[in-house]
Amino acid sequence: MKDSKNLAVVELGKDSTHQLKDLIMSALPKGGNLNSCTACGACASGCPASGMSGMDPRKLVRLVSLGQDEDIMTNDWVWMCTTCNRCVYVCPMQIDIPGMVMTIRNHWPSEKKPDGLKSLCREAFNTETGSALGVDAEDWQFIVEEMADEVREQQPGFEKLNVPVDKKGAHIFLNQNSQMPVREPEEMPPLWKILHLAGADWTYGTTGWAAENYCMFLSDKDGWEHLVRSKAVAVEELGCRVLVNTECGHDFSAVKQGLERFDIPHSFEVNSIIEYYADWIRTGRLKVNSDWNDDLKIKFTVQDPCQLVRKGEGDRMAEKLRFVVEEAVGRENFIDMYPNRSNNYCCGGGGGAIETDFESERLQYGKIKVDQILETGADYCITPCNNCHSQIWASGRFYEADFKTVHLWTILCLSLGVLGEKVRKYLGRDLKGVGK
Repeated sequence: MKDSKNLAVVELGKDSTHQLKDLIMSALPKGGNLNSCTACGACASGCPASGMSGMDPRKLVRLVSLGQDEDIMTNDWVWMCTTCNRCVYVCPMQIDIPGMVMTIRNHWPSEKKPDGLKSLCREAFNTETGSALGVDAEDWQFIVEEMADEVREQQPGFEKLNVPVDKKGAHIFLNQNSQMPVREPEEMPPLWKILHLAGADWTYGTTGWAAENYCMFLSDKDGWEHLVRSKAVAVEELGCRVLVNTECGHDFSAVKQGLERFDIPHSFEVNSIIEYYADWIRTGRLKVNSDWNDDLKIKFTVQDPCQLVRKGEGDRMAEKLRFVVEEAVGRENFIDMYPNRSNNYCCGGGGGAIETDFESERLQYGKIKVDQILETGADYCITPCNNCHSQIWASGRFYEADFKTVHLWTILCLSLGVLGEKVRKYLGRDLKGVGK
């Protein structure tokens, strides 16, 4: 895999002056100008990564505009930035700083790029399933069937649970983050139960099912395109009408952006499972009930995944997310963070940051999210994104914060009265016995 089809890696030295500026300027829309930055500091003041490695978004813009390639290409800050887009959201001039970061990453010397991201991108590129953790088609089918058999045998009411693979003509082609089958296979059945109870017409594929695209974050355009094309082929071959992303923000963004950016022919839509949760609850297909929390009054807040909300569907998706959560836990038991929705802070796990070696910086980044959650007084933070879940869980433990981190599907199954015994590890004592 190449770093770019058209441009060479920036080489430092006397001939590199202004090279980054020229590359970034060439990517700007007609009439775009870096000098439109007013140095107001709105980007830096709202960026949790500000100050790391002596860098912040405003300083990055200044260094680029002044042609200071040496200072930029020797500062690891571009890998600590999560490209969450909050700087663009608050910028009065709408300067695309994450776009600059991705251009810089693209021209970073390959041998100096984070090993974790390179490994994940390479593994996904070389595996027919697109799995960044190397899960091949045979292992994938074995894990799915083994977990489905366990549910059918051990959980009353789900004796006829169907977990289809390669079902031709299914309405929904479902993806799944590779972390689930590899590290937490027991976390997949809650989603299957929800689909079963809603009467969804769905399928997994033997290929194209993996919900991650670290090539995008590595700014490896060839790898990013290859993974999206492979996924599109898998969906088209089965004749599915919608590719549904399951609580994984970055793959949702990678696919939607990739289909357009690389002009990939497709006849299917791309949607988030949260859209379906909301629709199924409203139409009565999913009989979520918050009565279980009437007396307990356990308080919940929710994280807005940057790739799904601010960089994706905006506040429209954030409102659907809140509707689903409030229906499951009770409106009076939901407490929003501040700021929230499209203005919410990134947790620090996005942009590939969770797979780099900058752990201390990532946890430092996560402090603002921990403080946000603590200010709500909520007992639980619901995280409808795998990377958000991992980062907020790790940050909470590091800062010894008094809240739990939980997947949305866990709370939905709890409210439906179908949560299995093995899917309660993220629950505290206050909820572990509910619904048993």
